[in-house]
Amino acid sequence: MIKKNALIQFHFQAASALPARRALKTYITSIFKKEKQPLGSVNIVFCDDQYLLNLNRQFLQHDFYTDILSFPLSGPGEPLIADIYISTDRVRENAKSNQTSFQKELHRVIFHGILHFCGYKDKSPADIKKMRAMEDHFLEAYFRTKA
Repeated sequence: MIKKNALIQFHFQAASALPARRALKTYITSIFKKEKQPLGSVNIVFCDDQYLLNLNRQFLQHDFYTDILSFPLSGPGEPLIADIYISTDRVRENAKSNQTSFQKELHRVIFHGILHFCGYKDKSPADIKKMRAMEDHFLEAYFRTKA
């Protein structure tokens, strides 16, 4: 169930190009529908490496850079309320090393965070393979509709 007033919001602590925001919000909502996950609201915050490193240290006691942190704020069985933080610095580096565009890598990371909230994990090799397949599925479908 998607709450009637379900809300996806983008916030920019670090400047980042994010075209077609309304279409992306609609697409993210459709992922929750397809995965049968109740949605309340999700804030997606684009930030730099240092900002995300500080969050990683503060909340997870991890002292390393990462591209994304996802924080569910609602309880079990309730429509999801969550915050996602994405380092555009890491996304830019990942895009270079994966030989893809910044926009495709940025969307992959966004979908990765959404998939975590839909129950997908990335700790074991099997989990990583499934997560990557789902990222690819939603990424290809999203950009196919943009073509």
